[in-house]
Amino acid sequence: MFTTNPFAELSASMSISPAVMQTYVVIMVLLVVGGTLFDVIHKQSAKYFFANWRKAQSKGDKQVGGGEIASLAVQTAAVEVLTSAEFCNANRRIAHLLTMYGFIAYVIATVVMVFGYPTPATLTPAILPILWNIGGLLVCVGGYWFWFFIRVDVVAEGNSPFRLIRADLFILSLLTSVTLGLIWAALQAADSAGATVFLGLYLLATTVLFVGIPWSKFSHMFFKPAAALQKRVENANGHRSNMPAPANKPEVLGSVPRLPRHY
Repeated sequence: MFTTNPFAELSASMSISPAVMQTYVVIMVLLVVGGTLFDVIHKQSAKYFFANWRKAQSKGDKQVGGGEIASLAVQTAAVEVLTSAEFCNANRRIAHLLTMYGFIAYVIATVVMVFGYPTPATLTPAILPILWNIGGLLVCVGGYWFWFFIRVDVVAEGNSPFRLIRADLFILSLLTSVTLGLIWAALQAADSAGATVFLGLYLLATTVLFVGIPWSKFSHMFFKPAAALQKRVENANGHRSNMPAPANKPEVLGSVPRLPRHY
């Protein structure tokens, strides 16, 4: 199972042309692009971002040059994006990193196998299906950990564990898609009759995942790095969103601080 390309086996076990899955992947990519652009235009996120950017540049104490902005962009990518440093809670940070890197590995392996090794006639390197399975398992570990033990914090938030909101669409559809994909691959490797049913469910869940982009938090992966970069630039030019500079030795008031349990 772990060394078998499940997409190549479709053409052999179900006589499905490689062009079918390749066309499906292209449609999903177009849905990602179209859904993200729709979200940006509908919410006017880009307009808001660039307006704030120009305001910070014009009202800052000093001008930040292109070289310094490039350096700040590298720092943002290294700290905010690659390590998810914005999460104060260690458990949520680890769960997010597992899900993020698992999803990246899962998607890359999917695209390479579907387009580069679409049939058993082209031998698939063992590393690709291994990467696909490991990526999917990482998504499940991080995603289910987040859903059952981090997001649903009834003690801190006072909400029902079964309460669903629109922001949950992405994580639920992602977990459903990846879980069904792994089950389908296992059943297909075992030559089970149920593989066809789970293939259909897998494609349906994946379609919901990408069709629902305008109504989910998928596009936040593009907004958050931009917002983090803007914050660094504002700190560098002295604007700081009109907030005062931090004190060298801030006072400690109130009781002993405790780690939050809900984020």
